[in-house]
Amino acid sequence: MEAPGSDPLAVGLAAGDPRAFAELYDRFGRRLYRAALGMLGRREDAEDAVQEVFRAILQSPETLTGVQDLTAYLFTALRHAAGRIAARRPRESTLAAILIDSQADPDSQGKDRAGPFDERLERALAALPAEQREVIALKIDGGLTFAEIAQVLEVSSNTAASRYRYALEKLREALKPFPASCANGPGGRGENQ
Repeated sequence: MEAPGSDPLAVGLAAGDPRAFAELYDRFGRRLYRAALGMLGRREDAEDAVQEVFRAILQSPETLTGVQDLTAYLFTALRHAAGRIAARRPRESTLAAILIDSQADPDSQGKDRAGPFDERLERALAALPAEQREVIALKIDGGLTFAEIAQVLEVSSNTAASRYRYALEKLREALKPFPASCANGPGGRGENQ
């Protein structure tokens, strides 16, 4: 049997230390949730994916024996859980689910409703290819480096960085300001002036 990686948290988890599990949740819970939400688009699915990751660790802490990079391990487990959940559940419109969740989310920090830019951003994110949306979720929501993303996705760092760059280009294009003629139409800034 191999010794756990050098990360003291991984060592504590592999030994079944409940304090290590609490620290794991404190350190990674929110990041994993945000990344899962970015991948799945529905709050319930994101919660299920994160719960699946933590439940697996609780049920079989010995699986962490030999883990060298706990962050990569967790986000890889999250990616697999998200894939299983996506395959199990019929997907409704990602955009509609995200907008509904953002309006019902108690952690929305005082945001009443998404503005026009927020809606355009959500549509643009939903329109990205899954592989690019996944990299965006891992980089922005999960806070992973390109090297960590590469490890999670089992691609090269250059591929991870390229997917991110292509996604950003598509988002920039989708979020370009409307031409002045559109801004003066129904609902535009120039209305009632």
